[in-house]
Amino acid sequence: MALVGQGLGLRGEDRVMKGSVSQGRARAVGHSWLDLALGMAVSGGSAFFPGRDIYRMIPTGIITVSDRASAQLYQDLGGPAVRAAAAALGCQTIAEALVPDELGQIAEVVLSFARQGCQLILTTGGTGIAARDVTPEAIRSVARLEIPGFGESMRMQSLALTPNAVLSRSLGAVVENSLVIALPGKPQGAVDCLHFVAGAIPHTVKILQREPTSC
Repeated sequence: MALVGQGLGLRGEDRVMKGSVSQGRARAVGHSWLDLALGMAVSGGSAFFPGRDIYRMIPTGIITVSDRASAQLYQDLGGPAVRAAAAALGCQTIAEALVPDELGQIAEVVLSFARQGCQLILTTGGTGIAARDVTPEAIRSVARLEIPGFGESMRMQSLALTPNAVLSRSLGAVVENSLVIALPGKPQGAVDCLHFVAGAIPHTVKILQREPTSC
């Protein structure tokens, strides 16, 4: 279980949580995914997709869930794609983790990131129906509540892209005072789903941080 972070208790690029199986390492973002993610930064914004400035102050944690990637048998593509997409929105990624598909480890990192000040936590991977896909269960085990609209929106809009979207168990939940969004493991699906719910993120985070909102 590798952690990479800056500030808020994660000092240095190779800070590793107790019980980790591999050390943190810098991960390069492929140009194709970076270009895709940068396409999400809409100048000026809209009623459904705010401009990048509204996200600028959201401290964000990114967690990749993958047995193969955590064992260094497979290159992590989902994490860098989500990081690039979050950066395109204007979010500040302050912590990252790469963990295997183990319910306890996933829950531990989600809770740790929430307590370290990540107001938004994005996970990628483990949202399908395979035997090792346990990310939703891990998040629910430490969540105060689930926000059904996030999962519903991601599935509904993904169905326009693939009929396999009915198999997705992506979700949104509240852990401590943080918004946690479980995204698919495939980079394209993860970025698409983040895009689908991006418009609701700033308002949700403000409510959880007890900041004044328009409603």
